[in-house]
Amino acid sequence: MEKKALDKDTLERITQTFKALGDPTRVRILTYLFDEEHSVGDISETLGLKQSTVSHQLKTLKQLRLVKSRRDGTTIHYSHDDAHVMRMLEQMISHVEHD
Repeated sequence: MEKKALDKDTLERITQTFKALGDPTRVRILTYLFDEEHSVGDISETLGLKQSTVSHQLKTLKQLRLVKSRRDGTTIHYSHDDAHVMRMLEQMISHVEHD
């Protein structure tokens, strides 16, 4: 990787992304979205979280372009929106689980 000075906007976006990944609930949601899309209700039920909590966290993740949504009638389905971040998350999980 070429070393260069980061502009203020890039530095801020990097920092915000790491902050988002520093939250256990957001990491749980992102790992649940690894392979397929899910609705808020599905995420809530599977992860044992309140729907309002899931919606709040998804809003944050969507603002950072880490998740995206797709409407199907009255249901909104969420999926990850950044393969780079998902690979980084996958590598971090592998790192932590490595003996």
